[in-house]
Amino acid sequence: MSEREITISELGHRGDGIALTESGPVYVSGALPGETVRAGIAEGRARNPIIETRSPDRIEPICGHYERCGGCSLQHLAEKPYLAWKHGLVAKALGDRGIDFPVSETVPATEGGRRRAVLTATRAGRHTVLGYHEKASHRLVDIAECPVLDPSIVSALQGLKSLAAEILPKKGELRIAVLATTAGLDVAFDKADKGYESRIPALSRKIVELGFARLSVNGEVLLEVRPPMLDMNGIGIVPAPGGFVQATLAAEEALSRLVLAGVGKAKTVADLFSGAGTFALRLGAIANVHAVEGDAGAVAAFDKALRRAQGLKKVTFERRDLFRRPLVRGELEPYDAVVFDPPRAGAQAQAEQLAVSKVKTVVAVSCNPATLARDLRILIDGGYVLQSVTPVDQFAFSPHIEVVAVLKRE
Repeated sequence: MSEREITISELGHRGDGIALTESGPVYVSGALPGETVRAGIAEGRARNPIIETRSPDRIEPICGHYERCGGCSLQHLAEKPYLAWKHGLVAKALGDRGIDFPVSETVPATEGGRRRAVLTATRAGRHTVLGYHEKASHRLVDIAECPVLDPSIVSALQGLKSLAAEILPKKGELRIAVLATTAGLDVAFDKADKGYESRIPALSRKIVELGFARLSVNGEVLLEVRPPMLDMNGIGIVPAPGGFVQATLAAEEALSRLVLAGVGKAKTVADLFSGAGTFALRLGAIANVHAVEGDAGAVAAFDKALRRAQGLKKVTFERRDLFRRPLVRGELEPYDAVVFDPPRAGAQAQAEQLAVSKVKTVVAVSCNPATLARDLRILIDGGYVLQSVTPVDQFAFSPHIEVVAVLKRE
């Protein structure tokens, strides 16, 4: 494999530099537009690249694990071009669906703001390794720091490792979901050793010593020292163990502001794929809301929070699989506005029903610009007009981006 010099022309959607050559695109991990790189090339990828000319946008990564860890992709890119790249991901996704619309500037994330993390632990001889996978590898990086995480999670890494060591499976990996709450860390282990029951006393003692709020193993709550509470606009909610919540509080608040602004003066709102009530509990302060969610744990958490909530208008909820049973045209008619925030697969079936409805306002929230663009195309073809598209950078230094789009019937 002979070496050659190539010039990077753009960043790909995963953050790799791309050189356009006569034999096709070449992907170069860690390279930036404008840089010249010397590398061997095999199957469209650069091997052992050496940067010969550096971009003025290149900066020093803020994490000592960055070169190996696959958790972040773009710590080496300055903030302004980094946010522009995220903006471009959304604009390109829209363009691919023939949607020509100006995308608003990216709302930046906050470093050290990730309150929710999913870590992995495994055995390495007699030692326990806890962290993230290396880039393009199944090997784990044993992390001692992580600047994108909430400091309370970083300070608990050694404690989490000691807990993991108690219930590691003999083969394979242990998944650890950690959530920073107002009462302390909520820790949920998945794929633990099947014989973990004999370790329950030791695990319980460690949880108390470490000051964690709750411990769950393989879906079962073993110990709740204090309810792991989240504050959603003044309403306390205890999420299901390992359940979905927005990864940063700053992004949750930014998304919520955009959703509420998009809904405007609507008096009746349907919040679809509502989760544990991130938007519904806020919308309930200004409108009558019906929340629909398929996950049983999220629905139960929302129900308990709703029972304690005060100062809300009429808020109801329903457990329903919206992928299989979207709200149909007749069910949508009572609502002035509909909010939907589906998983990465998007909300195609629901968008198709909205497209033939008379709902005046739709606010679409998404963590996947590609499926969002598909769903927006359906709504636009059904007569809706885009009002705004705003990216929110919840996952700093990663290729992931949240988006809020507002549409109205004219």
